Amino acid sequence: MHHRFQHTVFGSLFAAMVTAMSALSPGSALAEGPAGQIALSFDDAPRGDGVFFTGPERTEALITALASVEVEGAMIFVLTGNIEKHAKGRDRLEAYVAAGHVLANHTHTHPFLRESDAAGYLADIDRAADILDTFKGTAPVFRFPYLDQGRTPEKRDLIHQGLAARGLSNGYVTVDNYDWYMNALVREAVEASHEIDMEVLKRTYVELMLSSINFYDSIARDTLDRTPPHILLLHENDLAALFIDDLVRAIREQGWQVIPALQAYDDPIARTAPDTTFNGQGRVAAIAHAQGHAPRALVHESEDEDWLRELFITRGLLPAVSAN
Repeated sequence: MHHRFQHTVFGSLFAAMVTAMSALSPGSALAEGPAGQIALSFDDAPRGDGVFFTGPERTEALITALASVEVEGAMIFVLTGNIEKHAKGRDRLEAYVAAGHVLANHTHTHPFLRESDAAGYLADIDRAADILDTFKGTAPVFRFPYLDQGRTPEKRDLIHQGLAARGLSNGYVTVDNYDWYMNALVREAVEASHEIDMEVLKRTYVELMLSSINFYDSIARDTLDRTPPHILLLHENDLAALFIDDLVRAIREQGWQVIPALQAYDDPIARTAPDTTFNGQGRVAAIAHAQGHAPRALVHESEDEDWLRELFITRGLLPAVSAN
């Protein structure tokens, strides 16, 4: 699972946020955002079995759901160490390409840069690149695992230089979220034999994704005076396979156009390198931080494990007493 950045919410602020989300009926609509463009990206493919799908079933379901809402050009960030580890790994990646999506580099072993030396980290990228070279439908784009670009400017810059030397661009995101933890909470509920209302789960997932999109777009408009083409971070997990079509419909209802990821990466912010090590919430938040905004104001409220757990309990998606 992917724990990149966990901020702590205290006392009454925590309670107020939980109350605010709980007050939304499962089917209630969030305020509409401005018209703009957004692309989809999925990390860690091909992932193993989940609680609702085997790995191959999930890939098939995700491809079918994306096709049902006419989305092409999603970027699939491949963790190449998973290809042989999980059933039909290569076949699944080839199926994404055949469906009109694009593969990109997410390393071989998914290391934290902060815990790695630069030479070893670049070697892991190279190992993944060699494997991806055996596939069609790849793009020269690299996404940092955990969105972790290191804790020092020196290490960050070494890796950026290494990427440039390899002809790889930074597969940044602009909209961060904790879909990985939501997926973990669902697994916990299923393993506890807790009955899940799938309609409530769907609406909770969609609401949280929309709220994150509007949150980071608000930062973009405040910081850049415009809405750039956004890149939404998702993972190749069961929740995405179950609800991506519902999410895309909801995104469009808010006025957004869903575009191919390579088109989104053609925006000028792709060539902007904010002078900050605060990169765990994506490119827009990093630009805002480099301009002096406080980190706490640049993290969506749902990017907190305790907050999400309390919300899931409040909505009946987890038992009131749940194992940690």
